[in-house]
Amino acid sequence: MSMPDTEERIDPEFVLTAYRNGYFPMAASRSGPISWYSPDPRAIIPLGEFRVSRSLRRTVRQGMFDIRIDTDVPRVIRSCAERDETWISEEIVRVYSLLHSMGYVHTVEAWHGVVLAGGLYGVSIGGAFFGESMFSVKTDASKVALVHLVERLKARGFLLLDTQYINEHLLQFGAREIPRRRYLELLSRALGTQTRFVD
Repeated sequence: MSMPDTEERIDPEFVLTAYRNGYFPMAASRSGPISWYSPDPRAIIPLGEFRVSRSLRRTVRQGMFDIRIDTDVPRVIRSCAERDETWISEEIVRVYSLLHSMGYVHTVEAWHGVVLAGGLYGVSIGGAFFGESMFSVKTDASKVALVHLVERLKARGFLLLDTQYINEHLLQFGAREIPRRRYLELLSRALGTQTRFVD
């Protein structure tokens, strides 16, 4: 697949083709140009090795957050962008909102009463879920959303949870890096799996 260096306005179908070939877009800033990435190594969370601390399990059991799916996709994406430096531009918000309307982008949201306390969003194609970003305005909200994401992926027969890059936050859940070649093998297998994130 031939990838352009930058795109100011991107087409949803092109984005899906990129994901199917191991690439994803990131903007240089909130209003900057978009570039395409396929890192080597690539970070994933093996679904069978997902780790949850005892304290987080207790928080999940307490049910302090109401978990909802896809109630306000643009708001979740914009909330993920609310930081000093972000790769989520308005063009990213636009195209991922379109991808949601096409059935490919989904959110897992942690609500505390009427407050959107945290959540995450990502792209779902076949048996692969490409995690894009997460945010939290209340302690553990995004972590609880991640636990629910993994439970959903396991229950629905997903094979791959791609986190793109690794960081200290993801390491605690069992994230690890694998060579891009191995990632593309796992991706090919996942894309051939018939499953759905929502009914």
